[in-house]
Amino acid sequence: MADVRAFRGIHYNDSLLKDLSAVICPPYDIISPEQQQELYAKNDHNFVRLEDNRELPQDTATDNKYIRAAAVLERWLNETVLETDKEPTIYLHDHYFTYQRKQYRRRALITCVKLEEWDKMIVRPHEGTLTEARGDRLSLLWALQANTSPILAFFEDGEKQIASALKTQEKITPLMSYRDGSGEGHDVRAITDPEVIVKITGSLAGQPLYIADGHHRYESALTYRQERHDAASSASLDAPYNFVMMTLVDITDPGLLILPPHRLVRGISKSALNELMDKLKVFFEIEELPLAGGWKQVDTILSQADGVNITLYGLDGESLFILKLLNSDTISHMMPYFHSELYRNLDVSIVDHVILENLLAMSHGNEKTNLNYCYDRQDAINRVISQEYQLALLIRPSTPELIKAVADTGDKMPRKSTYFYPKMPSGLVFNRLV
Repeated sequence: MADVRAFRGIHYNDSLLKDLSAVICPPYDIISPEQQQELYAKNDHNFVRLEDNRELPQDTATDNKYIRAAAVLERWLNETVLETDKEPTIYLHDHYFTYQRKQYRRRALITCVKLEEWDKMIVRPHEGTLTEARGDRLSLLWALQANTSPILAFFEDGEKQIASALKTQEKITPLMSYRDGSGEGHDVRAITDPEVIVKITGSLAGQPLYIADGHHRYESALTYRQERHDAASSASLDAPYNFVMMTLVDITDPGLLILPPHRLVRGISKSALNELMDKLKVFFEIEELPLAGGWKQVDTILSQADGVNITLYGLDGESLFILKLLNSDTISHMMPYFHSELYRNLDVSIVDHVILENLLAMSHGNEKTNLNYCYDRQDAINRVISQEYQLALLIRPSTPELIKAVADTGDKMPRKSTYFYPKMPSGLVFNRLV
């Protein structure tokens, strides 16, 4: 199954850069233009210059953000701002963070994993991808010949063999470590003991890996590998471009936190909004609860594992509406026929296909302007109250086990079904493909 290996990672030289918080950055897909500017100003060596270099109005085919990123990488290597580890390493990464006043630790392994086509079911996706994002990452791969940020994936450690191996490594002095004022922090330890590496990679070799976050990066790496093969007169199976950097987390890790991407909708005509409740009653049992003081009851209802439970706000300013699907057979004609039964019964599938596409007639063409996603329910409600949006559709968070179940069928969840929190930072360790 999965071919997981140690690698000689590249990271900041701690003798030159003491403050790790000043140089790491979020992954490219959540960096806004404003944040990009802030990161540039934060430190002259902030990793954003590699992960998401600035576009300029005068960019050309020979002078653009990818070429500039490549020049920065070579300069930092030559100036020893970045250093390469001397021996193959698996990096033990403990990510500390706080969510809703609760402290978490997500323990992960930063490794290289052999690229496999989806149909082999060795690496299993749970969401689809967009062409534009794949093209951006592919261009960066060709320019840097490096994986700048890892793909997040999870595995099963049923007999806790990997957990016990990692326990023996906790006394190693961290290669890098920092904490910030918000409670977020990172400890990265280098595992170089060949026996421990063999135990870890051997335990992972007998099972598939499930991509949690980074589908675009994986697909771009697949394309890059094929293009490198096509351009080479001969190719080794161990060539670096046959592998991709991944951060691997145990499926039962308490820090593998998934937030629900609630849907925010606008652009609905007054007549469609007035007709919505009658349309919903055909398919859902509807319970009305007061917005003020109703959340405890909502939480009790939504904590129920069985059935489809969706919360709707926006039909009036006073009430939350709990939607419980009456019968899945009544909506079967609204679901894409090629999806699995499990897909058809996901809360997020019901919201997207039944409520948005059918009852509200929201087409794919107007999604970008009229549909948005929010990961905090109070923020979602507030954005409807402020009239920025007309409706909020609140869904329950997915679980790693549910994602695994969908992926095991060979199916994918709707786009924006999950949000793994917090995102893995870029700039701790990265992998060159040369």
